[in-house]
Amino acid sequence: MSSLVGIMAMAVRALLAEQGALDVTSNNISNLNTPGYSRQRAVLVQADPVIQGPLTFGNGVLLEKIESLRDPILELRIHAEEQQQSKLETLVTGMSQVEVMFSSSSGDIGDQLSKFFNSLQQLSADPTSIPLRHGVIMAAGNLTSAFQNVVHNIQQQRSNLDLNVTQSVRQVNSVTQQIAQLNIQIASMENVHQDASAFLDRRNVLIGQLSQLLDVSVIQSDEGITLTTSNGTALVAGSRSFQLLTQADPSGFQHIFAQGADVTASLVGGQLAGLIEMRDQRLPSTISDLDILAAGLATSFNTVHHGGYDLNGNGGGDFFVPPPAGVTGAASSFKVQVSDPALLAASSDQSPGSNGNLGLLLAIRNQAVAAGQSPTDYYANLVFKVGNEVATNSAAQDASGLILQQLENQRSSISGVSLDEEAGNLLRYQRAFEAAARVVSTISEVMDTAVNLGRY
Repeated sequence: MSSLVGIMAMAVRALLAEQGALDVTSNNISNLNTPGYSRQRAVLVQADPVIQGPLTFGNGVLLEKIESLRDPILELRIHAEEQQQSKLETLVTGMSQVEVMFSSSSGDIGDQLSKFFNSLQQLSADPTSIPLRHGVIMAAGNLTSAFQNVVHNIQQQRSNLDLNVTQSVRQVNSVTQQIAQLNIQIASMENVHQDASAFLDRRNVLIGQLSQLLDVSVIQSDEGITLTTSNGTALVAGSRSFQLLTQADPSGFQHIFAQGADVTASLVGGQLAGLIEMRDQRLPSTISDLDILAAGLATSFNTVHHGGYDLNGNGGGDFFVPPPAGVTGAASSFKVQVSDPALLAASSDQSPGSNGNLGLLLAIRNQAVAAGQSPTDYYANLVFKVGNEVATNSAAQDASGLILQQLENQRSSISGVSLDEEAGNLLRYQRAFEAAARVVSTISEVMDTAVNLGRY
């Protein structure tokens, strides 16, 4: 049977174990709202028993370790979904800004296109009217200005996205440096068998931030973790971080380089991939569509205008400035060539009162001038295309958000802190601590009595 000293030692071990469990519970409660915190659990085990002959006596409890509850595979899934969510959010934001430029409010290209053909219709009633001729030229100028304004706004948006690319690269470099430093701290603690949970949680939060910026793959190694992009570009290897650099291409836009290699086109996830896709694909595609419409409209209108006669009986010239060869830049350079209202070729037979050529010019509204479509239909399809991209990406973003929320809920069920559970643990460990303290007090009294008996 255990001696009084043995019982006292057993009770003291129980006090230390329950106190450690109380510390763990208190730490969990304190970090209830800490982002990325993984709930900790005190692992209590039986101490090795005391064997006396054929009898075996229990030897109390020990606090074996404090473990953090986390699921590494679930964390990887969350990071992967964060990459997709961040990219879609960037695309939705960017395309929503483009969609505003094609709204049906007064002053957009569609509205100005309609007003331009309406001004031709009004002039056909009185082809010799100088004010009405001025109205046509003014409506044409408003139409070309609408094209130029949209292209200018899109180009400005591209420039802003380019600045965001540079800023995002700086953020990536800052985060990878912090992760490399944490790798050093984690390795040094784990090498001496100390708990590195706080640093692991901090590193996981940083990896989440990095996942929002670009596509990240996590590889476990003996030196900590290695982070790469999905195509294998190294970002962090143990205690080393590899900086990304930006360098302008001939067009002035920034490309991203890693160890001397251009990795701009290889990024497939995160904010950077969304910024690059918007800057290099979505916005240029929209400008290209506008170029096709502007070039087709200018060319068709000039061709018909050449076949008519102005108020002076002379043959018509170019009404719009001819578009550049290959149509690239046609929308930004779309301008009215005619400034004198008398030079508007409305007549088809050289007589001032003729409106025959105006009828042909009006007919362009319903003729195929761009990609086999009329100006109105082509523009309507362009507006639909932009709106459809916003709607499609928004739906994908919502779906990704639901998946991410489900994964976060799963993580919370494993690693999150439950106040109800911690309150129950707090009460349980407190009572065990009080009971162990009572044993210590009782044994102390017994030992005092035993010592005092020896005096008599």
